Amino acid sequence: MSDIQLTPSAAARVATIAAKQGKPAILRLAVEGGGCSGFQYRFGLADAVEADDVSVETDGVTLVVDDVSLDLVRGSAVDFVSDLGGAAFKVTNPNATAGCGCGSSFSV
Repeated sequence: MSDIQLTPSAAARVATIAAKQGKPAILRLAVEGGGCSGFQYRFGLADAVEADDVSVETDGVTLVVDDVSLDLVRGSAVDFVSDLGGAAFKVTNPNATAGCGCGSSFSV
């Protein structure tokens, strides 16, 4: 098993966004201090894979995570979900001991 996974639905969404913006299909997941539970996820399109990144590819789309953030999200899966609350990227993180209602903040 890889350190992190990108689901096919998330890969498809990244590919669509990247195509609209004329950027490479590379999604960067970073973890920052803050949020209501201590840490929060930050997503953005990346122009390239950096030297200290861990990357995984799904359906031609690359997910990159820097080595510092990887310690907090190792074993996680990045998915794209659409429900009554809206559509968003979601991280299923086995390291999180607590989360928040918005799903974008967690603690370890």
